[in-house]
Amino acid sequence: MVAGGVLSALRSVLRPSHQRIRMITTTACASQRSLAGKVAIVTASTDGIGLAIARRLGEDGAHVVVSSRKQANVDKAVAELEGLGCSVAGIPCHVAKKDDRETLVSKTVEKFGGVDILVSNAAVNPTVGGVLDCPESIWDKIFEVNVKNALQLSQLVVPHMQKQKGGAIVYVSSIAGFHPMNLLGAYSVSKTALLGLTKAVAQQVASDNIRVNCVAPGIVKTKFSAALVENPAALEKVTEQVPLGRIAEPHEMAGIVSFLCSDDASYITGENYIAAGGMPSRL
Repeated sequence: MVAGGVLSALRSVLRPSHQRIRMITTTACASQRSLAGKVAIVTASTDGIGLAIARRLGEDGAHVVVSSRKQANVDKAVAELEGLGCSVAGIPCHVAKKDDRETLVSKTVEKFGGVDILVSNAAVNPTVGGVLDCPESIWDKIFEVNVKNALQLSQLVVPHMQKQKGGAIVYVSSIAGFHPMNLLGAYSVSKTALLGLTKAVAQQVASDNIRVNCVAPGIVKTKFSAALVENPAALEKVTEQVPLGRIAEPHEMAGIVSFLCSDDASYITGENYIAAGGMPSRL
């Protein structure tokens, strides 16, 4: 009876123990998120693609700093991400303003101790028309925000990445950078410039273990594309150009950005990745 009681007790202990081992293993895998402990700044990240990227980085374990020009939009995005359990802070930033850019980086370092990731997503397009019809003032504005400010933000974060011996920068370009759209003439050229900026910056900081890559989305359901998406005739015409037969959702741009910021992409730098549903994408 004693021996039988001992065996019975052992069985009852061993079964739960075996189950616990499986549960512990599963939990351990779940906790090893690809960006755990990393600090990420995402510009223009209170809506659309930027917000989707911020959310994904947060879900993958990063401390995320969201930003845009209006405090109300920043507060709303922070509340949304906090509700999902993300570690997040919000800092208003108009990327074309020097003081705002410097504040964005300095407050991030003050709160989280450094910067591991920069996702430069801010862009403008205040005009519609061919490149030859673009007024000089509009051309200057587009290139200031879409290209120059992306470079200036990089100049601010790179010293912090150098101190910690590594980091990742991702520029958000567009399929229009590969295949210019006549109605988005100047905007298209600015996005082409980002493809070159990616390669130039990547070469300069490679020895510091800082990787620089670029994602070029296709047509995505955002406020920017509302004129196309909300017009049935226009939407049908545009969709015909997409082999996958549909317009992308913002979250479909976020996974590749998270990948490029993670150690899974540790040997990838200076590359331009297209996420456009198969649209023509070669210069």
